[in-house]
This record gives sequence, structure tokens and C-alpha cells, in this order.
Amino acid sequence: MRRYIRALMLCTVFAVFSGLYVYSKLFYADVSVGGNGPKRGFIPPRVPGGRRGTADKTGPKSPHWYNRYIMRQRGQAEAGGVQSRPEPPMHLAVVACGERLEETLTMIKSAVLFSVKHLQLHIFAEDQLHASFMEALEAWPGFIRSRFNYTVYSISFPSENAAEWKKLFKPCASQRLFLPLILKDVDSIVYVDSDILFLQPVDRLWEFLSQFNASQLAAMAPEHEEPRIAWYNRFARHPFYGRTGINSGVMLMNMTRMRNTYFKNDMTSVGLRWEELLMPLLQKYKLNITWGDQDLLNIIFHHNPECLLEFPCRWNYRPDHCIYGSNCASAEEDGINILHGNRGVYHDHKQPAFRAVYEAIRKFSFGADPVASLLDPLEEELLKTTHTYCGKSHALLTKRLAHSLANINSKAPRGR
Repeated sequence: MRRYIRALMLCTVFAVFSGLYVYSKLFYADVSVGGNGPKRGFIPPRVPGGRRGTADKTGPKSPHWYNRYIMRQRGQAEAGGVQSRPEPPMHLAVVACGERLEETLTMIKSAVLFSVKHLQLHIFAEDQLHASFMEALEAWPGFIRSRFNYTVYSISFPSENAAEWKKLFKPCASQRLFLPLILKDVDSIVYVDSDILFLQPVDRLWEFLSQFNASQLAAMAPEHEEPRIAWYNRFARHPFYGRTGINSGVMLMNMTRMRNTYFKNDMTSVGLRWEELLMPLLQKYKLNITWGDQDLLNIIFHHNPECLLEFPCRWNYRPDHCIYGSNCASAEEDGINILHGNRGVYHDHKQPAFRAVYEAIRKFSFGADPVASLLDPLEEELLKTTHTYCGKSHALLTKRLAHSLANINSKAPRGR
């Protein structure tokens, strides 16, 4: 009898295990990829900060693919993480007062037109110009607006000396001296006068920041290349940088370093911070300076030459470089990268070659063919200026511009 009972128990156990084996086979057949039976939903593990039990509807329907799903999601997240942290923008500042609205917009147009990386514009203007700036910039087509952001600021000087700073040289020109103190969250910036035209992408100028050594915190071009016709070494009644001084119309600044540096000076035996330096310098030299804030910068970098990087004159090409004959060697070799129309030459007939470039960029319509609508008409106009020394150098004005215009087609759709 016991033998029958043992045999029955063994048969029962065998039957149970056999049933479980068959059931497991059927279960995994149901959840396999491509199976026709009912699928089990995928419930992901709880995400920190998320709700328990909420299923990702885009997740896999089979536990068999769980690892591949996690790897794919992780790869997409990492790729998305790289894309979600775009390169920091290039910062560009300009100051506009009086009748400088259209001139400033033309400068901005040239900067946005050619630049590769995104631009953050800092526009310092008199209050009555704010609405006009915003209206004009917002009217530009979307494919252009996507290349830059902007902020319009009121003109701002230290309250106790505001009137004195504002009347120094030209209205509002000395605003550039206070950019490191106003834009406290900005590390580096390009400052340009409103009468600047970019013929090359701002990116090329921005690259000079990577060339700064440990002590350099600003970059500018010399005021003159030829000492025999230079102003500072012949007429200045104050210290100035180098042989011929520097021109501040195009100024690249590492403002973090400017805020943190103690500058040598001829007023105290100890170094002074940027904000401590400006007013004492003005009080000491205000009767001896002619070019206002530019002269103050020359005095500062005369005493701190190790803080300045000089870039070639092709990055700040002015009428002085051609009015008496060509005297900018770097432009003769590589063409002009930035045109500086000081002396009001964009708006009179004294230097028609400079005015021709300004008018060509001002009239250019975004989305139009850059060669047919800008370069060809400009070259035709420049041929009418060869009676002037600057006009004789007209090939320098279009050499780099032609390269920049050639890249527009790949960035902007036609006909917008």
C-alpha cells in the first residue's frame, strides 16, 4: 500500500512541475516580440521626484527589451544634454546717442549678417531711442532674429559725476568705461563704436580672447601705424600706450579680469581697482585730454602695458589708414576685417569709398542675393572713388567682405 501511495505522490509532483514548465513556456511565448497574444505593459522604475506607478507610454512593451530601451533612452538623454547646453553667445556692446539710430542699426546688421555663433547685443541708448531700436530689430525677419538676442539699456554713469562723464568728448562715449561695472554677470564683451562695420564675422574677433596670456584683459588696435603722421606721439599732453597710442573704437574686454585687477597708476603707490581708478584719472588729466575716454584708456594701459593685447589695424581700419596713402600693412596683405567710419565719413562726401560700403550694407535686404544685391553694386560704386587715396585701395574694402557674403547663402533662405 505504501508503495502505491509513494508512486502516487511522485506522479503528482511530476505532474505539478510539468504543468509549471508548460505554463512558463506559454507565458514567455505571449510576451515575446512579434507575439500575437496579449502584451504586458512596461512599468518603469520610479524616477526620483516622479509619481510611483506612472508608466512611460513610449517605453518598451516587453521586459526582454528593457536593457536596450534604457541604453537608448540614456544615449538620447546624453545627446540631448549636449544639445541643450549650446555654446555661450558672443557679447557685443554699443552706445548710441543723438542721431546715431540708423548708423547703429547698420552696424548691428553687419554683425548679425556675417556672424556664425549666436550674438547677445547690449545696446546703451538715450531713453527716447529705446522704442525705435526695439521696433526696428523686431521687424527683421525671423531667420535673422534667431541669430541674436538683445537688451536695451539707459545711459548710466555714477550719480555723483554723471554730468561730467556725459559731456566728456562726445555725448555718452565714456559709457564704455563703465561696462565692467554695469554688466557684472558678463565675462567678456566686444565694444564697438556705432560707426563700425563688420566685414568679417564677429567670431574672428572673438577668437582673440583665446590668445590672451595670463595678464592680458583687453585688446585694441594702435591709433596709427606710421609715427610721422600719428597724433599721440606728436601732440598728446598725457601718457599714452606704446609708440602711437591705441584707438578704442573696437575694444575686446575680459571684464572679469578687469573687475579683479589692481592697476598701476601715477596717483598712488598701490594698485587701484577699475572702479577706483576712473574718477581720479579724470580729475588729474581732464584739462590735458582731447579724445575723452580714449585718452583715459591710453593712460591706463601706458602704466599697465602687460594687460593689453594689440590686434592688427585691419580690425579697426579708419580713414587715417588711407587718407594720405595706404599705411595699414595687415590690410594690404589680408584685406579689411572691420571698417571704422570715424570723422563722420559715412554721411558726407569726403571719403566716398567709406560711404559706399556703408550705403551698400544699409540698403541690403535680408534674404536677397548677397552678390547681386550688395557686392556687385558696391564694387561698381567703389570704381567711382579712385580719385581719392582711400578709393585707390578699394580692393582692400571688398576682399574679406566677398568671403563673408559667400557664406550668407548657406545660412539664410532667399526671398525672405
